[in-house]
Amino acid sequence: QFDGQTIYQYDAVHLAFAVDTPRGLLVPVIRHANTLSLREISRTAKQLSEEARSGRINPDLLQGGTFTITNLGAFGIEQFTPVLNLPQVAILGIGNAVLRPVEEAGEIRYRRFFELSLTINHQVVDGAPAARFLQQLAGILGDIEVYLAAEN
Repeated sequence: QFDGQTIYQYDAVHLAFAVDTPRGLLVPVIRHANTLSLREISRTAKQLSEEARSGRINPDLLQGGTFTITNLGAFGIEQFTPVLNLPQVAILGIGNAVLRPVEEAGEIRYRRFFELSLTINHQVVDGAPAARFLQQLAGILGDIEVYLAAEN
């Protein structure tokens, strides 16, 4: 996080994610997401999303995020530039998954692809580390079945 003068670094990842609600955008936070499995993060995100949409979410769970994810895929948006959720220094945007042809072993097959877009505060984060983060994330997502199997 960056408050304009001081950079704050955290050992824990408190993962914030954007939720469209009848009362507008809310950004619940999954505390210590770095200690959870992908399945646990998914379950927690679903629960917090339901609480946010119903208006029953604890206000304490709407603050303290260290990194935000936003997904406009449900609106059919394939690519966009997410806006920073200050004082955080990065936000990841995920677009709509689309089928695209790829060549695999001499044959054309269709695979799902989605765009990732990372917005960073360049006062705090340089472009190269941000690009390496996206590269590593894309590698994990490209082999998500292997990653999920390793969690079990």
